[in-house]
Amino acid sequence: MRFTEGMWHLKEGVRIEWMSNVERLRVEQETVDLLLNKVQRHRGDTLNSPTISAKVTSPLEGIIGVKLVHWAGQVDSGPHYELQTQTGHASITHDKEAGNLTYTSGPLNLVINTSPNELGFTFQTPANKKLTGHAFRSIGYVADQRSAPYNHADGIYVTRQGYMLTEMDLGVNEKIYGLGERFSPLVKNGQTVDIWNEDGGTSSELAYKNIPFYMSSKGYGVFVNHPGKVSLEVQSERTTRVNISVPGEEVEYFVVYGPRPKDVLRRYTALTGQPGLVPAWSYNLWLTTSFTTNYDEGTVSGFLDGFEKRGIPLGVFHFDCFWMKSYQWCDFEFDEEMFPDAGGYLSRLKERGLRISVWINPYVGQASPLFEEGRKKGFFIKRTDGSVWQWDMWQAGMAVVDFTNPTACDWYSSHLKRLMKMGVDSFKTDFAERIPVKGIKYHDNSSPERMHNYYALLYNRVVYDTLSAHVGPTQGLLFARSSAPGGQKYPVHWGGDCESTFEAMAESLRGGLSLSLSGYIFWASDIGGFEGTPPPALYKRWVQFGLLSTHSRLHGSSSFRVPWIYGEDCSAVLRDCVKRKILLTPYILQEALRGHREGTPLMRAMFLEFPEDLNTYAVDTQYMFGPNLLVAPVFDEREVTFYVPKCEDDGAGKWVSWFDHSKTYESGQWYTETHGFDTLPLLIRPGSATVVNPELKVPEDDAISGIQLLVNGTLREETTVEIVNPSQTNEVLKTLRVSYADGKVQCEDPSVEVVYVG
Repeated sequence: MRFTEGMWHLKEGVRIEWMSNVERLRVEQETVDLLLNKVQRHRGDTLNSPTISAKVTSPLEGIIGVKLVHWAGQVDSGPHYELQTQTGHASITHDKEAGNLTYTSGPLNLVINTSPNELGFTFQTPANKKLTGHAFRSIGYVADQRSAPYNHADGIYVTRQGYMLTEMDLGVNEKIYGLGERFSPLVKNGQTVDIWNEDGGTSSELAYKNIPFYMSSKGYGVFVNHPGKVSLEVQSERTTRVNISVPGEEVEYFVVYGPRPKDVLRRYTALTGQPGLVPAWSYNLWLTTSFTTNYDEGTVSGFLDGFEKRGIPLGVFHFDCFWMKSYQWCDFEFDEEMFPDAGGYLSRLKERGLRISVWINPYVGQASPLFEEGRKKGFFIKRTDGSVWQWDMWQAGMAVVDFTNPTACDWYSSHLKRLMKMGVDSFKTDFAERIPVKGIKYHDNSSPERMHNYYALLYNRVVYDTLSAHVGPTQGLLFARSSAPGGQKYPVHWGGDCESTFEAMAESLRGGLSLSLSGYIFWASDIGGFEGTPPPALYKRWVQFGLLSTHSRLHGSSSFRVPWIYGEDCSAVLRDCVKRKILLTPYILQEALRGHREGTPLMRAMFLEFPEDLNTYAVDTQYMFGPNLLVAPVFDEREVTFYVPKCEDDGAGKWVSWFDHSKTYESGQWYTETHGFDTLPLLIRPGSATVVNPELKVPEDDAISGIQLLVNGTLREETTVEIVNPSQTNEVLKTLRVSYADGKVQCEDPSVEVVYVG
């Protein structure tokens, strides 16, 4: 939110009380408490003006938190994000004569200027290089009389809406990324971002997955630990700062140090939760009924027969909304008119080797048989007068399940368990953005404003935990649209409602990369676009992109996405892309396990893998798939322009085309190429060993037999390749140590075939 008119003036009706002085401080073990106030010329300045209490802590090594509180007497009804904390790693020194205090957490320092009227916070590297901080007039309390509480007639007791305002310094050429799945340009400088989950589609500044965490090109990140609405002016109000404001009386943020971008993500996910793992079968191709299309058992069977006839591997079938009767979402019952023997039909699908997914949401329409039960038992969000909160948007008279009520969670979970006994393997957890905030009450009295974003976590956690309890750890997964900090623990997430255009395909990629810079390691998009019907060229290009994403789902709104309705050449493209992804299963499993341990996503913005190459920091039309494969989707019928980054080891060789190993690329160069629909820029990194298995028919097959190592160039160091168990994706079956000597690759396991691609 913007409070100023340029550098010198405030907006009409706004007052900001800036903190400029450390009045006093106290050090206790690993905590620093400071009392901040305005400029102090004499003792009279202590009267009739606010103070802000600042508490400095360190939850984990390399992370320093600052909590700023104006009034401490507010009711704290939650909720709060679950953060991991440790002690014993921070140290504090206070040089009173020099007028500074240094708080050290591992490689990160915070220097606070405690000299009279010289308040300043500076976060520094071990070499005392500034990362960010608070310069002149950058910590303040805002009193805004433009809001509804203000009434001039209240006199000296007039109520103004309060905001905590903290402004983080930006350096020259510093770039900001992340803040959740945002479909705007990948570089967030110049943007206004509100952390507030909404159902806005992908061609909008609104977002389904808002994460108040940003990453800087200078090797640090900032996480705002506030579940309510957080507004950020990213170099859009003050051109040298990120202005962060929250309504209310307190705000807490954490500076997360790198120094490399991967280190920032490692520390951030250690704080907010390690990303969850998913079963190997989820890397198969998913096919859905699409949204408003008409279908029954015969339609679904016809689709499956068509895939088998064309030799296109298919692993998961998803039933979207209308598997239930209209107006009854959710009642968790198959529409008996369309599926008269639902249990038998699911069994027959299982016999074909398919996994089953069904669509759900956290709402119950008034026509659902479950509505009256939920109303009587108090399972829904209520209005403050005790009645059920209802509206007619989406489902007529729908109520919202109150997941702060443990009994309501058990009730909801019981219906999921019933479906799982029928054979359902996964749930698409749609919605959870349309959550009311005015005039309502939760079972546990949580703040409605703070619950708006947080609700998605509760919803996804209930479903994920129910699945995991049934199938075991690493074997459950969702297909979730909304999320909040910590949601990476409950994968997978997809990009929401996109249009069937090349522009929407590009914005989907930006959203996925932005989310991957916010702690999430898995992501998918609606292949072909959701809204509209894609022309054949777009369908084929999106298939290429979608099958080089971690998860791959054909899904639309009013039209089916089976390939042959767009032309048999589309079937051929899809078949080739699916088989290539299955071949890559060992590589995907290895990198997923690495992401689980370290927070490194599989789909990576270019600078995440090549931070030394400054040309990569603005590129948002391509990505790295794991550390070894560069993917440049073709956002056109034929032409594509892409950048080949500089590698740390220039002597390792050249980049090589996946499709033609004789085709090489120089590092640090831009290329423009024309591609048919059988290829795209898919490049293998020099100095890499990529594990694949061409014998796999499905990702769940034997992980050991048939393994190959695709080696490009010279391996300067010993490389470790982990063969992950597809039946238990957190287990390593075998570790291969690969080195380069006497002009060839040496693998300690002679049964592994080494294939030289460059």
